[in-house]
Amino acid sequence: MVNLAPFWSRTQNPEPSWNILPSYSKKDYKNALSFLIAYNGSQATFNSYRREVERILHWSWLYANKPITELRRAEIEDYLKFCQNPPKTWISVKKVPRFIIKDGSRIPNELWRPFVVTLPKTATKQGLLPDISEYNLSETALKEIFAILSSFYNYLIQEEQTDVNPISLIRQKSKFLRKRQGKPKIRRLSERQWQYVIETAELLAADDPNKHERTLFILSTLYLMYLRISELAASPRWMPAMNNFQMDHDGNWWFTTVGKGNKEREIAVSNGMLDSLKRWRKYLGLTPLPSLTDSTPLR
Repeated sequence: MVNLAPFWSRTQNPEPSWNILPSYSKKDYKNALSFLIAYNGSQATFNSYRREVERILHWSWLYANKPITELRRAEIEDYLKFCQNPPKTWISVKKVPRFIIKDGSRIPNELWRPFVVTLPKTATKQGLLPDISEYNLSETALKEIFAILSSFYNYLIQEEQTDVNPISLIRQKSKFLRKRQGKPKIRRLSERQWQYVIETAELLAADDPNKHERTLFILSTLYLMYLRISELAASPRWMPAMNNFQMDHDGNWWFTTVGKGNKEREIAVSNGMLDSLKRWRKYLGLTPLPSLTDSTPLR
């Protein structure tokens, strides 16, 4: 088996061993690296894009035996079928780091594989273990392959590395993607369930404020402002602060956040959310409401 350890990581870009790779691989590698750098701002997006680019590079070099810029519709369809049923040597039963530290050097991890078997949480709780023979590429994962590789080939076209986006030439995507009838089922907590969650958090905060006042505040923001977790959590591109809560000229309060796609949006703050904010700030020893210069982290 050819060593499938990756040729780059997010924090360091070690040069691959070109002597064991085809002559065109270096150009492919540099094109892929340039494409991925644009997604460094979001860890989750970067990880998804890197995963798909790694996979197609490995397949193109080891199976198609041609540069990624020369892949056409037929090869991409072969690649999609490959992703649906990859060799067992390409599959792992657990996620492992792409690189490990050995004798002070950062080297590729030979246990890393492009595909990983995952189990539902319910199966894990029942004590079931992942099995390579049960690998299955989900519909969501297949859609990601289409979207990310299409974006990659559009980039290559813009950089004048190729004239064709072979993903867009696959007319019968139904061979790979199933069409869903009707609206998908949305999983959400009912109003009664949310009330139970908030009431439980209030009881916990009353019993142990040092541990659970923060719990109550976080749950209140998720419930009362319909925030995504990423819109409340600190990240390299976004640090939520008290002065993200601001009052307009009409006396209405708004919360400014940065969410999915690095997009900024304003969310109306209800009286209930203001009460929760006041309670949290009182616990922190701050004034009831923040000023424009209050850059205290929301924590």
